[in-house]
Amino acid sequence: MADAVHKHGSLAGIELVYNGLDAANMYSRAPSLAPISMGTIGGSGYDPVQTRRMDKDDIRNLRKWHRDAALRAKRAGFDIVYCYAAHAMTVPIQFILQRWNDRTDEYGGSLENRVRLLRELIEDTKDAVGDTCAVAVRFAVDELLGDEGLTHQGEAYDIVSILAELPDLWDVNISGWSNDSITSRFGGEGHQEKYISFVKHLTTKPVVGVGRYTSPDSMVSAIKRGIMDMIGAARPSIADPFLPTKIKEGRIEDIRECIGCNICVTGDLRYVPIRCTQNPTMGEEWRRDWHPEIIAPKKAEQEVMVIGAGPAGLEAARALGQRGYEVTLLEARKELGGRVLRESALPGLNEWRRVMDWRLTQIKKMKNVAVYPSSPMTAEEILETGAQNIILATGAVYRRDGTGRTLRKPIRGFDLQNVLNPDDLMDGESVLRMSGKGDWVIYDDDHYYMGGVLAELLASNGCHVTLVTPAPFVSYWSQFTLEQERIQQKLTKLGVKIFAKSVLSEIQTDHVRLTDTISGNDIELSRDGVLLVTDRISNDATYYQLKSAVEEGQLKSLRVIGDAEAPNIIAQAVFSGHLAAREFGEQKVEGTPFKVERATV
Repeated sequence: MADAVHKHGSLAGIELVYNGLDAANMYSRAPSLAPISMGTIGGSGYDPVQTRRMDKDDIRNLRKWHRDAALRAKRAGFDIVYCYAAHAMTVPIQFILQRWNDRTDEYGGSLENRVRLLRELIEDTKDAVGDTCAVAVRFAVDELLGDEGLTHQGEAYDIVSILAELPDLWDVNISGWSNDSITSRFGGEGHQEKYISFVKHLTTKPVVGVGRYTSPDSMVSAIKRGIMDMIGAARPSIADPFLPTKIKEGRIEDIRECIGCNICVTGDLRYVPIRCTQNPTMGEEWRRDWHPEIIAPKKAEQEVMVIGAGPAGLEAARALGQRGYEVTLLEARKELGGRVLRESALPGLNEWRRVMDWRLTQIKKMKNVAVYPSSPMTAEEILETGAQNIILATGAVYRRDGTGRTLRKPIRGFDLQNVLNPDDLMDGESVLRMSGKGDWVIYDDDHYYMGGVLAELLASNGCHVTLVTPAPFVSYWSQFTLEQERIQQKLTKLGVKIFAKSVLSEIQTDHVRLTDTISGNDIELSRDGVLLVTDRISNDATYYQLKSAVEEGQLKSLRVIGDAEAPNIIAQAVFSGHLAAREFGEQKVEGTPFKVERATV
């Protein structure tokens, strides 16, 4: 891996960690070592496992393990070796934090003692590999816990002062992954600056920081204002691996900017390959041989008609256009963008608009892609055009009857007055008309962002909102995007009442009935309106109407993509559109369509 990095003229860095309290060691079953003996905090956070309190021999062993790892990293060709003390997830920072260090020896008590292990690890690493490798320290300067934790105005300031000139590089951030990688819904570009800006004033060594910088102007500003010397851009580089190149070449409009949705994070937390809403090639570079910028040119002169200009249709049209095909893109609505256009208008989701904006910018450069808004098409009209290759990206609509993963039959009373679904709010039902309109009950069996964001919308417009969900807590799946707690906190501040582990069993004219899934008890709530956020129905009727045309030879090819194929998240819609473009005109692959790692003995 280091050799591959060097081939591109770059330096290879590696972070060495021993996780201590953060590791339950469920696989190895070895006792985890930490400053104290207590229940582990990593993994589920509730594993029935405790650490063993480290004695002096354990500390000496840890230092030896770290030194050995540094030497192995050097032999492997790495140029930068990290001593990691961030996110409260490694032993060095666990020794520093008073809440986890009650020791009375030279590794506990005073700040100097609590910093001792980190200092020793830095010195050991410099002694072992400092002749050829830079030794960096990643350090979280604030836990956002106030007096209960490390703060940038308190001990973190003193720690950087003590160690200021010891490492070759300071890599600084704020602690807690949900803080460090905050979503765009709750944190803007450069949100860490106010916490990390002090570090440059205490050291002559270079400083790197993060903050989901996507704008070159913001990056330049952070450097010129003396916040840091280098920009760390993980999520922006996932969205666009060629971000530095495009800046260097002045191709600012070609930058595929991160939208801050944290779908990349969900891959890690769900133990599946990484993925990205903006970059459908992410995680598929090896598996499918997909390059983020390069795509195979067309094999023959063919024209393609794409129906629907939502995220799937836009990506399909863009990628097909890049391949050189003649593409006609039709959209029923006046404005392009589909669900992205509508959802990006909801509270906190404005940056999601980049999914459509970037693709429209690229499409406008292509003379071989013609775009026709306000062009609804029936199956008969499609056939009348004489087009031979059709891709349908006609999206999906929310169900109106409350059927979802929990209730597999319509909720009694779903057809009463003032029972709406998300499409009503996004596509015409005025929220302002509902302002101060009494009690609204939201039934969320979707469990991602939609239920929570619509609760926020209604509550912000003067409605009294109660959110009901069968899940253990609000917007359950958003825990994997690191924002569930913030969503629940915001709704609580807005006065939204929450009923978890409950189903909406009946809707009446002026009230609803809930059933607690644990106790079985029924609860009645008054209601002026009900919002059902449950399953969606694919707009696939045109696809099934056209299938016979393929069999009869009227069409050469027909494909349905995105939500019209199967409702999913926006990232999947973009991927579906890209996959269709990659596979168009190519020979079908037998068996698994991507490479699979296989163990060899």
